[in-house]
Amino acid sequence: EYAAINSMLDQINSCLDHLEEKNDYLHACLKELLESNRQTRLEFQQQQREQQDMEDDVQGSEP
Repeated sequence: EYAAINSMLDQINSCLDHLEEKNDYLHACLKELLESNRQTRLEFQQQQREQQDMEDDVQGSEP
C-alpha cells in the first residue's frame, strides 16, 4: 500500500516538474514576444515622427 502511494506521488511529482518546465518555456516565449512588440512599437513611433517631421517641413516651405 505504501509502495502504491509512493509510486503515485512520484508520478504526480513528475507531472508537476513537466508542467513547471512548460510554464518556464512559455514564460520565456512571452517575455521575448513582449520585448519584440515593444521594439516594433518604438520603431513604428519613430517612423511616424519622421514622417510627421517631413510633412511639417513640406508645409512650412510652401508659400
